[in-house]
Amino acid sequence: MSLIDVERIASAADRLAGKIHRTPLLSTRTLGEKSGVDLFLKCECLQKTGSFKSRGALNKVLSLSPEDRARGLITVSAGNHAQAVAWAARQVNAPCAVVMPSDAPQAKLDAVRGYGAEVILHPDRSLLFERLREEEEARGSTFIHPFDDPVVLAGAGTQGLEILEDLPDVDVIVVPVGGGGLMAGVASAIKGSRPRVKMVAVELEAGPGLGPALAAGKPVTVTRPKETVADGMAPPFVGEIALSVAQKAVDQVVTVTETEITQTMVLILERTKLLVEGSGAAATAAVLCGKIDLHPGAKVVAVVSGGNVDLARVAKLIQT
Repeated sequence: MSLIDVERIASAADRLAGKIHRTPLLSTRTLGEKSGVDLFLKCECLQKTGSFKSRGALNKVLSLSPEDRARGLITVSAGNHAQAVAWAARQVNAPCAVVMPSDAPQAKLDAVRGYGAEVILHPDRSLLFERLREEEEARGSTFIHPFDDPVVLAGAGTQGLEILEDLPDVDVIVVPVGGGGLMAGVASAIKGSRPRVKMVAVELEAGPGLGPALAAGKPVTVTRPKETVADGMAPPFVGEIALSVAQKAVDQVVTVTETEITQTMVLILERTKLLVEGSGAAATAAVLCGKIDLHPGAKVVAVVSGGNVDLARVAKLIQT
């Protein structure tokens, strides 16, 4: 598969207009000076449901036929996609069920239930997709894939178009990678419109999925950390569409550690007053920790993918 067509992403933007937030692109001189660049944060932590996932989920749900919606929606997620699909389902009054790991953050479990979805807990993260398929077959529900559906990815890519509108001379865009949906959508929007812009993908050092997939030339199941502050970056594999897009559109893949992420979460809170989750801080962490090849004065956008973090965890980080 080639890049997701820019016209398809633009159509998604039209479909979503007025139904989601156009999130701000904020400059942060204090953080940028630490790396010698002009740093901007794309604040998807301020998006509906607290993450970029609402873009893709709602785009998919609005694209479904009334019959598909009536059968009910089902998905699998550790948190942000779960919330987004539950919220999107409520917008069209469709029933929704979500398969989630038993150890998912309580705040995310509460949010999914708060949007009216049924939560199906499973103890083994590596078998979540198998559990999903059992429920999907039994219920006949419509599956909303978290990161390997071109309609979902086109929705995610709408933020790429917003970045180009707000900062036409951007040099580098940095995105966190879990299943790769965010990266694939944004990279397609950027490279399809402005090929010179450098795209950087950021993974967890303790459990990268994109790097091994690129090396193997196909998605591979990888071992992810069972406990991580960046649970959104720890699905069992990278999607096929994301891998295909990365092969054509990602210029550099880097990794960050748990410590680098947590330190950056605190730093972002201190300096910008933004409360972000681990996955949301990963791109900024890669910039601040010197993981990316950047020229002095470059205009760099770090995508802050979400802000759904347990407050008890934040309190603990601040205390340490």
